[in-house]
Amino acid sequence: MKVLVLFVCLSVGCLAQRPQPCRSPPLLTGSLSVSTQSEKLTAYAKYSYDALGKRFRIREFGSYKNRTFRFDALLLFNLGVMYKINYRRHTCHKKPLSVDFHPLAIPQDAYLLGQVVLGSSSGPGQGILVNTWAGDLQMKNGTAAKYMSTVTEFGCIPVSTLFHTNKSGWVVTSFFNNVIGLVDPQQLIPPPFCKGSQLEEEDGEEPVTFFSLF
Repeated sequence: MKVLVLFVCLSVGCLAQRPQPCRSPPLLTGSLSVSTQSEKLTAYAKYSYDALGKRFRIREFGSYKNRTFRFDALLLFNLGVMYKINYRRHTCHKKPLSVDFHPLAIPQDAYLLGQVVLGSSSGPGQGILVNTWAGDLQMKNGTAAKYMSTVTEFGCIPVSTLFHTNKSGWVVTSFFNNVIGLVDPQQLIPPPFCKGSQLEEEDGEEPVTFFSLF
């Protein structure tokens, strides 16, 4: 009887330790890099993320088809608008934002690929435990997409995401220098010269999404 009780306790303990889909902290600040399978795009960006207020700011620079670019956008999903900001010229374009806000999270239907240590497990502070998840997404246009996301076991901090569609191929996003919280909350408020900007009509561009920003 004691052996059976011990076996049940050990089984429950193992199940309790199995990684579960998770959601990243609601407030994050950090940097990221993006590259595509076709090697047409390479970009680096700083971001501010607010899941509570459904706000996202990204300031990036990179190269697309051998041409350099800069891009600065504030997405206010709660208001349904996006500001394309140019501090050098003090210009601000206010665009409609009709897509839904998707928090940084591992979907509940994702399946676990594995758990590994990045770095080394030989000593304290030499490595970090991460979980890698994968799954399929159904896009609004009816096409299917595949993803593979790696997050830390403790805290669910994003490490990397691979996203694949037939149109773009694989898009790799790597997160680094992440800080829990908003280092500069002003980054999620339109700058003064955006005041009075009129909402511009759609100009035939594709709807703005987290992935189409890159």
